[in-house]
Amino acid sequence: MAQEKKKGGVLPPDGGWGWMIVAGCFVVTVCTRAVTRCISIFFVEFQMHFARDYSGTAWIHSLVDCTTMLCAPLGSLIGNRLSCRIAVILGGFLASIGLVLSSFATSLEYLYLTLGLLTGLGFALCYTPAIAMVGIYFCERKALAYGIAMSGSGIGTFILAPVVQLLIEHYSWRGALLILGGFVSNLCVCGALLRPIILKEEEACPLPVDSECEYGVKPPTVNDVPTGKAVVEKLEVDAKQRCLQSMQEYHFLLMPDFLVLAGSFLLLASGCSLPFVYLVPYALDVGVGHQHAAFLMSILGVIDIVGNITFGWLTDRRCLKKYRNICYMFAVGMEGLCCFFIPLLHTFVLLVPFSVLYGYFDGAYVALIPVVTSDVVGTTYLSSALGVVYFLHAVPYLVSPPIGGWLVDTTGTYTATFFLSGFALISSSLLLFSVAVIRRCQRNQKNSLSKDSKLVSCEGKQVDYYTSKRKDLMIIIPTTS
Repeated sequence: MAQEKKKGGVLPPDGGWGWMIVAGCFVVTVCTRAVTRCISIFFVEFQMHFARDYSGTAWIHSLVDCTTMLCAPLGSLIGNRLSCRIAVILGGFLASIGLVLSSFATSLEYLYLTLGLLTGLGFALCYTPAIAMVGIYFCERKALAYGIAMSGSGIGTFILAPVVQLLIEHYSWRGALLILGGFVSNLCVCGALLRPIILKEEEACPLPVDSECEYGVKPPTVNDVPTGKAVVEKLEVDAKQRCLQSMQEYHFLLMPDFLVLAGSFLLLASGCSLPFVYLVPYALDVGVGHQHAAFLMSILGVIDIVGNITFGWLTDRRCLKKYRNICYMFAVGMEGLCCFFIPLLHTFVLLVPFSVLYGYFDGAYVALIPVVTSDVVGTTYLSSALGVVYFLHAVPYLVSPPIGGWLVDTTGTYTATFFLSGFALISSSLLLFSVAVIRRCQRNQKNSLSKDSKLVSCEGKQVDYYTSKRKDLMIIIPTTS
């Protein structure tokens, strides 16, 4: 760090310790997203033990997801002000405590507080800073690095889903939550791996000079001896600079591209969590056994890995790098299309292809969310932007599963729930596609207008040229005669 400060920052390493950052982020996604997905395996256990309906039990999963995303800006703030290392270690401690306390639950409301809020807050402090660190360490191979790091959710789901089911069978749901609490404490170790670096990009993009805030004033040198008045003035200037920097961190909120992307994320979050919550209950409802139902989540998780890595590798190729947005739209749209077919699948053999396709496209778009966001806002503001992006997931994550449970309680089937998921996902993709088409048409129209204006100007020059030549000839001819 001292050498980096002397040099004024370094370029993104695109390797070296960056692979340790990827490994740390990989384990963070295992301990946060994979564990959150596996909470759906506890769904039936909680429902039977506390004798509650689908809607009431679904609030547990909703609160975990909602708190994780709602507090994502807090994780970004701690990561920016202190360090990503401190944020992840603190989050790992809170998440572990929340799971351990949940094993002593006496009511569903108790689980809302410990498993929903406390564990979700811990996951929030870990998730965003770890993802942002990968974007800082990688530039050229950013999509591949994110593909590997985000594949932790798939691998974790593949391994943890059957393991959690076995833990429930051998130690009850209380023992399973207690063991998961110990497992999640590994987040503290992951936080220790996140070594901060200072990039040259931060100095390449300085904040604009503001005369009113007196930003850009030359700092005092070592030989300057500040007086009492000078100290007060310096504190005022520092306060104004911090205020300006805080405003600059979130200036991307006014970018039209980011606003469209934010609207797409809202629709995406409204639909993507429902299959993870209701796939296992749906499989049990149509007669699939407990082990096979849990195995569906494992299949979904392992194919998720393939989607993470293959889409990350493909979109890093030079021929596809310009079309990352299109790849993202395609993945989200295909995931929504899969949801429309699941009410027709009533056996384990038929549900396996759904898990394969849904898992693949889920892994594909999850790996591209940080990449697409980085393409819009840039690396400098990636941490703050990711905090806002995951914050936008909070309300849909909170509301969608209870709405899905209410639809199940009202209709008696899961058809409306999965149709709601598919409609939201396809709408998210169509929103981005529509805006892209409109901008392409506007760009073509501008190009055609500019070509027409150039053609008119060229014709005018030709007319002036010939008229001037004709006048010269008229003047020359009488003199020669």
